[in-house]
Amino acid sequence: MSTGLDLYATLHRIVKEAVRSLPSAQRGILLTCEGDRLVHRASFGLDGVLASPQPALADAGPASALPALDAADSARVVAAAEWYRAHLPGASALHLAPAGAVVVLTPVHAEGQALGVLAVEQPDGQAPSGERWARLAALADRAGAALERRELYNDKAQSAQEVRVLEAVLSAVAARTSPHELVEMISKGIKSVQLRPQWSAVYLVLLGDAPRGGSSAGGGAAGREVRIYHLPRRPPVAYWNNIRDGALVAGRSLGIHVDVRTAITGSGAGSDVAQRESLDEGIDRRVDGIVVSPMNPEFLEPAIRRAAAAGIPVVTIDSPPVDGSSALAYVGTDNVAAGRLAGELMARLLPQGGKIGAQAYALGSVNTMERIAGFRAAISGTPLDMQPAAEDLYVLSEALRLSREAVEVGGIAGAFGVSAGNGPFWSMAARALGREGKLKIVTFDLLTDTIAMLRDGTLHAAIVQREHDMGYRGVQLVHDMALNGVEAALAALPARAAAGKASALRFLDTGVDVVTLERTPWSLALSEYLTLDATRKATKRRRQMARSGRPIEILVAGLNAGDEGFHEERAPLDAGSLVGRVLSSAGSIIVDTHTHTHSGELHGAADVAGARARGVRTLVGVPLLAGGAAFGALVLESERRGACSLEELALLERVADTLTVAIENAQLVERITERTHELEQANRHQESLLGTILELSSPVVPIAPSILVMPIIGTMDAQRAGRFIESMLQDITERHARVVLVDVTGMAAVDAASAEHLVRAARAARLLGAEVVLVGITPAAARLMVEQGVDLGSVVTRSNLELGFAHALSKTGGQIVYRRSPHAQRA
Repeated sequence: MSTGLDLYATLHRIVKEAVRSLPSAQRGILLTCEGDRLVHRASFGLDGVLASPQPALADAGPASALPALDAADSARVVAAAEWYRAHLPGASALHLAPAGAVVVLTPVHAEGQALGVLAVEQPDGQAPSGERWARLAALADRAGAALERRELYNDKAQSAQEVRVLEAVLSAVAARTSPHELVEMISKGIKSVQLRPQWSAVYLVLLGDAPRGGSSAGGGAAGREVRIYHLPRRPPVAYWNNIRDGALVAGRSLGIHVDVRTAITGSGAGSDVAQRESLDEGIDRRVDGIVVSPMNPEFLEPAIRRAAAAGIPVVTIDSPPVDGSSALAYVGTDNVAAGRLAGELMARLLPQGGKIGAQAYALGSVNTMERIAGFRAAISGTPLDMQPAAEDLYVLSEALRLSREAVEVGGIAGAFGVSAGNGPFWSMAARALGREGKLKIVTFDLLTDTIAMLRDGTLHAAIVQREHDMGYRGVQLVHDMALNGVEAALAALPARAAAGKASALRFLDTGVDVVTLERTPWSLALSEYLTLDATRKATKRRRQMARSGRPIEILVAGLNAGDEGFHEERAPLDAGSLVGRVLSSAGSIIVDTHTHTHSGELHGAADVAGARARGVRTLVGVPLLAGGAAFGALVLESERRGACSLEELALLERVADTLTVAIENAQLVERITERTHELEQANRHQESLLGTILELSSPVVPIAPSILVMPIIGTMDAQRAGRFIESMLQDITERHARVVLVDVTGMAAVDAASAEHLVRAARAARLLGAEVVLVGITPAAARLMVEQGVDLGSVVTRSNLELGFAHALSKTGGQIVYRRSPHAQRA
């Protein structure tokens, strides 16, 4: 029975049953279509036959070469030697199939489409009987159903992740994201959405004189300069960014100042010192509370004790403090319970047992020890044998070496990624050694690489911490301590118990989510989790909590993967290069660096030649467009031939369009920030800024007693209409408004659909005793509404804001008074 937890195991069982359903059959294989190629998905009886382990998803030739994929065919029998030569190239031992042996081919279909073929060798050359044909057909149907189910979940995950990536790029502006974080977000986001190929490099190129998309690329390239942002492979920053963002969101909701300081992970004693210095500095300036993710709890403890002596409450997040610490609480994951979940998943993946490898960043950390303890407890009494864990100390080359060595010579059947980055390295090792799908991998956290590997089946499950919630609830808890007192804030929190040891430290468990590609009885589907995670964050951003009414400052001392290796380069623009052509043509270009035919004049361009020398086969340039002109480009490199299809190019262009909005809006955001700084306190203008950036939501402006103005810019779809109505009703209630002037001057189009949303808003306002007046309908919009037969019902309209304001005053008892100046009267 398929649970959705392990597609490879499901397909392997189907092939095994197919082989055993035919007399004298000893081996079989399942091939499926990937574009116009066939690839191996599962096999039985081939161990020891091939010269080397057959990699999952290895190329098995063109799909068109397999006649059994014709939907009209029920099954076929072909000569074994000929079939092996065509679809198992390089497997010379298989060419020695018994004389007269045949391969029975049963097509695998789903919804009338050919997905692949189930092939079983029959040494005696006999075609199956009718009953056995039916059995093979039923097994092929099961394989088709499993593949179709996986593809549906995969498509949902791709759509959810694409939306998540685009939202992250837009949110980056409001978060003041640094250039290296933005490039990493784009790079890893694209890789997580596109399964194959894995882009070896993604970088951003911007015209030096048009940093915000403000000027055209036309007018010649002579003398122009570009800025190139490169991002090397390094530890991910997303986890720590999520903690930081959660803390900042909590600060905005509470109306307090949150000062986030970060120390660089993996840089030795210098990081420990930097983090302790951050705490000491905060203690010296008498902050109201401290939230810290301790890199080295023992080294940090003296600073925590000093804070306690000064009456400053300290809470740790992500990692607990040392036993007997002066910290008051730990906000984060119950790592023993989370490790136990990981062990239970591994037991389901490997019911027959086997050796389990484990790897962590640092074996001495409390989190690592507790997760391993929980994992061992869960597999106790099962046939699983967990090997001693290895540590990579944040060194990427060492992490990959350890993973590959364990997979190649360690005889492991499963792998446990104790820390966030370990899972992807286990997957890379499995893929390199032809064991993708066969090596069962359970890991912690959901990096963008992890998302891609869940989708392609090389990684099976992730225990995902709620790091955004750690930052959010850590700040919230310390705020409660500063406002209401420590005892009151901690009263409802249980004492922490780790590995059976009781502690006086209070514990706020933020929980975990178990994520697999498909939904199972034990896990969320990846697409469901991505949507749920976005919803949780959006809910926090909109939440307003009780404010203290006095200034409160909280120091958050977190971690970051650092900027080492990030490279910003300035260079003159070469008009004949790929980037130069993309900028001048304002169109996307795909180059095969080894083929003159498709590359044309670009084959000899300097950047194309340089990429070819680095082993790049496919080079893609996508313009960033503003006003029809290109002011920058995304450049992607892959070592695969034909790496970018038209569908994949469309995705890249969507990412580029969103990135363009982010870059263009950066300057606008800066201007808004400067203007609002003169009118509001820093915390209120930051909130206004975030509200503006978040999908161009509509602001509410009170212009007179009982009168509000709500301008709408862009389009009004169903999702945005819901947020618009919710915001409007809330402000009507809070401000006791009687008239709301909805200014539609900036709407892209006032068509029948958007008009219906506006009418619904008016009806909702009427229930609260307020009247909605539409202002700013242009002649073109009026003509369109008449042509489409739009009926606004009883909604009042005015051609401009001035007339709408006059109408609103008449409804609220106000009036406009015009007075001549004293100078005019004397004249």
